[in-house]
Amino acid sequence: MQNRRLFLAVFFLFISASLYAKVGGPRVLIVDAHPDDETAFVGAVYKINHDLHGTVDLVVITDGQGGYKYSTLAEPFYHQKLTEEKIGRKYLPGIRQGEMERAGKIIGLHHIYFLKQRDNRYTLDPHEVLDSVWNIPFVKARLKQIMLSGHYDFVFMLLPVESTHGHHKAAAILALTVLKSLPANFPHPIALGGDDIDSGKTPASFTELTGFPITHCSDGAPSYSFNRLQSFGFHHVLNYKMIVNWDIAEHKSQGTMQLAMNHGDYEEYYYFDVNPPEGRAKAKALFDKLAVNYYPELTYPGIK
Repeated sequence: MQNRRLFLAVFFLFISASLYAKVGGPRVLIVDAHPDDETAFVGAVYKINHDLHGTVDLVVITDGQGGYKYSTLAEPFYHQKLTEEKIGRKYLPGIRQGEMERAGKIIGLHHIYFLKQRDNRYTLDPHEVLDSVWNIPFVKARLKQIMLSGHYDFVFMLLPVESTHGHHKAAAILALTVLKSLPANFPHPIALGGDDIDSGKTPASFTELTGFPITHCSDGAPSYSFNRLQSFGFHHVLNYKMIVNWDIAEHKSQGTMQLAMNHGDYEEYYYFDVNPPEGRAKAKALFDKLAVNYYPELTYPGIK
């Protein structure tokens, strides 16, 4: 009898999860290397959560301890000499997790998974962490478990361009590898690589990260875009860059991150070839909805 009850409980939990995945707004998983990488997606994420009634989860692979070099202004705030490597590496993992959790509340993240792999140092080489620093079997297994249980429609990751941090590249490589390994009969989420740019700048040309064909993008350019300058509110003076700034402000231990305030007018999203061709329509539908202004026009009697 006890076994039968356990079976029924698991069965109904599975059914409930399946039904939940099919109702409501889009379900999105972000896979990042560091606590603060989510800033590249904040505009779209905020709108998915608040206007499309979707669900966005986040995986942060590293513990962020390598970000101690630019923590000068955060030292009196956190009462620790964070720029000293030994102290920074000891206290930053906890500090940055707290910062990430507070930022997550601002943009509406549903759940944040911290995999706590060592943030060893800045490098352009993804092999450094893939070969000898991160516990790759653990990361892959955890990512697969999260993807299978989350029934996601989309997976966002930073675009793995040659010039970006090797940890960002490694996070994208792992996310794409795990996504490709999902069972054939399981609905695969659409993988999109994100990058933010200022107005007047040309989006990055990207075909493939050298040595990693799984990152291939036949388009060579962004397929979809989110305009953070969408205006709303009284006299249309507000836009989504405000939310990006709120998010950035929570990452106080990362001094250079604060310099990104008011930058990035557009979020550009690239369609990886690991996705099926028919997934393009689903992605286009998402970004078409994100382009709609859902806020009512605000007017006040006697005020122009």
